[in-house]
Amino acid sequence: MKQDWKPGTMIYPLPAVLVSCGATPEEYNLITISWTGTICTNPPMCYISVRPERHSYDIIKKNMEFVINLTNKKMAFATDWCGVKSGKDFDKFKEMKLTPGKAAVVNCPIIEESPLCIECKVVEIKKLGSHDMFIAEVVNVKADEEFIDANTNAFSLINANPLVYIHGNYYESGKHIGRFGWSVMKKKKK
Repeated sequence: MKQDWKPGTMIYPLPAVLVSCGATPEEYNLITISWTGTICTNPPMCYISVRPERHSYDIIKKNMEFVINLTNKKMAFATDWCGVKSGKDFDKFKEMKLTPGKAAVVNCPIIEESPLCIECKVVEIKKLGSHDMFIAEVVNVKADEEFIDANTNAFSLINANPLVYIHGNYYESGKHIGRFGWSVMKKKKK
C-alpha cells in the first residue's frame, strides 16, 4: 500500500558536485550542489540550481560561467564542508587543500583533484522559487587521464566512482547491473 506525502524533492540519487566559479583568484569560490543535471544533448547543456542568498550566486551571475567538478570518495569531506561553509568567510580551495587549475574555455578555475570537470557558460537564468536555475551550455570537458580506459579511450565513470547524494546523505556509486538496451538485446547462441 502506498502513502500520500506532501510534495517534495524525492528524485534521487543525484550527483554531489563542487561547482567552481570566479574570474580571479581573489574571487574563486566553491559551492556544493546536488540540484544539477543534463538537459540537452545537442548542444550539450546542463543546469545548476542555486539559492540567491548563497555567496556563489552573485559570482556566477556576474561572470556567467562556472565549472561542474564531479567528486568521489576522496573528495567527500571537502564536498560536504564546502556545502556548509560560506565563501564569504573562507577560501575554500585553501581550507580543503584543493588545487584551482586553469580551465580551457571558461574564465574560472577547475578543481585539479576532480576526476571530471565540465566547463559551462550560462545562457539563461530562470527564477523558480527557493532556487534560481542557471541553464548553461557545456563548452569543454576536462577528464583526468587516470580514469580513461586504455582499451576504449573513453572516460570510465565507474572507475572514477562519483559521489552521489540521496536525501541528506552521501554515497559511493553502486554495482553495475546492465547497460543501456540490455533488456532487449538478442542473446548470443553458443
